[in-house]
Amino acid sequence: MNNKDFIAELALRTGYAQTDAQKLVNALIEGMGDSFEAGENVSLAGFGTFEVKKRMERVVVNPSTGLRMLVPPKLVLGFKPNASIKEKLKNGGEANA
Repeated sequence: MNNKDFIAELALRTGYAQTDAQKLVNALIEGMGDSFEAGENVSLAGFGTFEVKKRMERVVVNPSTGLRMLVPPKLVLGFKPNASIKEKLKNGGEANA
């Protein structure tokens, strides 16, 4: 499902116009982005939790030259799905459950 399909489905389910649904999605994404920049996790009930994790610095080796380089620490975004979502995926989706 691409963004256009998602907006159309959201508009259909909520009864909003597609332009209003697009504004809602943009506001949600912007708010989540602000939380991630602040280092905060975002939990969506019934869906899962987006977590900001810190990757420690590490040494990597270039296999062709043997040169060792230090990769600095960085923040990465992870996702932990809700238990019900995990179960649906494990069973092959709702249609097969």
